Order: sequence, then C-alpha cells, then structure tokens
Amino acid sequence: MTLSLMVAFVGLIFWAYSSRRKKDFEEAANLPFADEESDKRTLKSGD
Repeated sequence: MTLSLMVAFVGLIFWAYSSRRKKDFEEAANLPFADEESDKRTLKSGD
C-alpha cells in the first residue's frame, strides 16, 4: 500500500510540473484578475 501511494505521489508531482500543463496552470492562476479587466472597462464606459 505504501509503495502504491508513493508511486501515485511521484506521478502527481511529475504531472503538476510537466511543461505541457504550464499554460493551463498559468491561465488558472490569472482567473481572479479577469474580473478586474471587465470591471475597468465597465467603469470607463459608465463615465
């Protein structure tokens, strides 16, 4: 059981740090800022 969990953990680490996933993770990291841009456009058009 311990060995299978260790293999799963190492697999998860490789998956998380793979270069193929980098773009997806960067996009997800910037999601909180997406609302700020739309709010700025709303404020400018409302003036």
